Amino acid sequence: MKSVLALCLATLIAISVGAQTDNPARNKPAAAGGGKLFGRIVDSKNNKGIDAASVQLFQKNSDILAGGMLTKPNGDFDISNLRSTDTFRLVATAIGYAKQELIITFDKLSKGNVTVEKDLGNIKLAAESQYLGSVTVVAQKPALQMGIDRKTFDVEKNLSSAGGTGIDVMRNIPSVTVDVDGNVLLRNNSPQIYVDGRPTILTLDQIPADNIERVELVTNPSAKFDAASTGGIINVVLKKNKKLGLNGIVSAGGGSPDIYNGNLGLNLRQGKFNLFLNGNFNHSGGRPKSETYRQDKNNGVIEDYFNQFAFTNRKRQFYNVRFGADYFMDNRNTFTLTQSFGGGRFTNLEDQNQEYMDVSLQPTHFGYRTSDGKSTNERSSTQFSFKHNFVEAGKSISADVNYNHGSNVDNTSILNTYANPDGSPYSPDSRIHNNGTGLNNQVTFQVDYVDPHGEDGKLETGLRSYINDNTSVFNSFSVNNGSETKLPLSNNYKYRQMVNAFYLTYTGKVLGIGYQAGLRAEHSKFDGELVDSAKKFGYQYPNKVSNLFDALFPSLFLSKKIGDDNELQLNYSRRISRPDFWQMNPFVDISDPLNIRQGNPALRPEFTNSFEFNYNRNYHSGNFLGVIYFRNTTGDITRYSDTITAAQYQQLNNASVGPSAILNTFINAQYQNRWGSELTLQQKVGQQLDITPTVDLQYKKVKSNVNNIDLSNEGFNWEAKLIINYRVVSKTAFWNKWSFQTTGGYESPEVIPQGKRKEMYGIDLGLRKEFLKNKATFTFNINDVFNSRKRGTISDTENFYQDSYRRWDVRSFRATLTYKFGKSDFQLFKKNGGNHDENEERD
Repeated sequence: MKSVLALCLATLIAISVGAQTDNPARNKPAAAGGGKLFGRIVDSKNNKGIDAASVQLFQKNSDILAGGMLTKPNGDFDISNLRSTDTFRLVATAIGYAKQELIITFDKLSKGNVTVEKDLGNIKLAAESQYLGSVTVVAQKPALQMGIDRKTFDVEKNLSSAGGTGIDVMRNIPSVTVDVDGNVLLRNNSPQIYVDGRPTILTLDQIPADNIERVELVTNPSAKFDAASTGGIINVVLKKNKKLGLNGIVSAGGGSPDIYNGNLGLNLRQGKFNLFLNGNFNHSGGRPKSETYRQDKNNGVIEDYFNQFAFTNRKRQFYNVRFGADYFMDNRNTFTLTQSFGGGRFTNLEDQNQEYMDVSLQPTHFGYRTSDGKSTNERSSTQFSFKHNFVEAGKSISADVNYNHGSNVDNTSILNTYANPDGSPYSPDSRIHNNGTGLNNQVTFQVDYVDPHGEDGKLETGLRSYINDNTSVFNSFSVNNGSETKLPLSNNYKYRQMVNAFYLTYTGKVLGIGYQAGLRAEHSKFDGELVDSAKKFGYQYPNKVSNLFDALFPSLFLSKKIGDDNELQLNYSRRISRPDFWQMNPFVDISDPLNIRQGNPALRPEFTNSFEFNYNRNYHSGNFLGVIYFRNTTGDITRYSDTITAAQYQQLNNASVGPSAILNTFINAQYQNRWGSELTLQQKVGQQLDITPTVDLQYKKVKSNVNNIDLSNEGFNWEAKLIINYRVVSKTAFWNKWSFQTTGGYESPEVIPQGKRKEMYGIDLGLRKEFLKNKATFTFNINDVFNSRKRGTISDTENFYQDSYRRWDVRSFRATLTYKFGKSDFQLFKKNGGNHDENEERD
């Protein structure tokens, strides 16, 4: 692998030397003394900076040019070496905007070598309106924007997820998959999920799809990002309008099975304030099915068989209210406060049929199990942020505090009955009653500083502290004749996780090769306690000086442009994945009495070295991104399954757990190596059709040995996704502005230490019609057209062979109606007597 990386680096340098061109002249520093003017040219409607606007400074009442420049991408400009005693006429122009002229004088005179500065604030240019005749625009920004370091997915163009949740959004994004429990995977790894760039207590199925503006995928994060992002980062960016006046959007929808939703978003921008409010409700049902077929073995010889069939009537209900304000104190300082409240109500009523058979497949007895579970949770999130932009373009400092709070209540009643083949009782019925409560508090403090160095250089540094406190009480009782006996399954725990971090990155260019070198240092500590038994567990990294490297996470990114349309990049980063509490907690989950689950308190973090080589090409009708990657993970956290011991069976006997039940837990493997290649093409076919196929090819090798049993495994797997969009442009009003979307995905079988995951595939359809001058939209979608999206696993050991599958959801139909409205001159606060605040005018 080292030779491959060396070859890639040599190729980049060779290309650089062959294509070297002179660097453009850098801006000269301002002379000492005299005067300096600076400001920003912005669009008068949305206050966005205008790139490459012309700023010319003339002596008053003459055409003598005193200075000038084209604005930077954010609209900033500055003109130095001026005489502070003069009066000037500033002329600002930009294509498509009306000219703006200002008369300017300095408020005071310069003395000696002291430069007098004047901040002109935001200079607004109004768009010019010219009649160009009837024009039909059919080109649209593609749903997927591909970059070297990340992919950005425009959720508004995802027709299949309209009216759904964040889970529905993820199913339709290239490189992203969703497992049977609703967990999101990025290239078959668990990524960090952020909302607006910060940690969240919300799950993706608690975030309505209609509230998401875009999703950003970062497959190999730099040192600037949290080191616990071994599987990459998925950043969910929520909608927040900043248009002038009052703007809003309202939507309502319904479907099957038992689906209905509503959403209302309001935004008011006036003067120095931007106020926003969003409220939503989402309800869905379904009855997914699961099946299990197992052979119990002794030293590889089959002894008996077991089959299980289950249906679960599932209802999920979420609500969320989010509101806040931006305060633009002046042109350089912005404060933002955001508050959200939400919650969920869930019911799961499961019917489970069990078949127990001898070695000749003759039934010995049957089991029937019902489980009635109800749970609720409440969530709240508070975010306060501040950003200061310095006079120098691109230089800024920002700070924010995030506080997340959550609570939950759970109750489950379980009934187990057993019968002989003739219908007579096989054993007495057993009843289990579980109840639990939990509290979770998360606090994040973060400060970031950005300082550009010339045209190509940039220094970025920051501090971050994350604290996560969690407490939970779980009680499990065996119910007999109306009396309850507390079971050893009961679990009362608490834990605190703390991560403190510092990062430093520098971006520059040498010999035409762009680079970003970075280093992140993190100190992490996890303290868990089983309160009833006073048993403590956890970890600290680093825990001594000799383990200092466990706290350091370097990254290096190299990039080279070849012409205007091709770019190469080679990058490396070191990351960490810390075990979560459920992976470490020795609590036993008996939701499935024949496939129980338990955490492993001896787990330790895993460390990953990740390499990527990217090639990105833009051409007139599309874009291509090719990636070759390699990931080496030491101490890989992976699942491990075995039949329960006699002692464990005795402990769980009153919970109706079978003597041959499988215990699923987690272990640290020696290592896992993953080689892969990901190919993504975005191709336009004419002006109305575009297709986006993605293929991810992987070869995985796992090295693991537990109790002198070799669990090593290796194999090839691949996954593919295809998104097709077609937009109708017709002179007939009814057919015009219809959009159609088809999304199909396939995941091949994949090796795991004791078997393999089975293939999974599914297709989603969506259509949209825009009307009322694009203010209204009707969307209809079908998720999982063939009802085929299910996750299956085959486990094969000396003690058992098991073939099973479970489903997260079932095929669904949804129709959603959306209406947008707005009034740019709406004012909540009327101005008195026509007086205008000078700073307000410049915002």
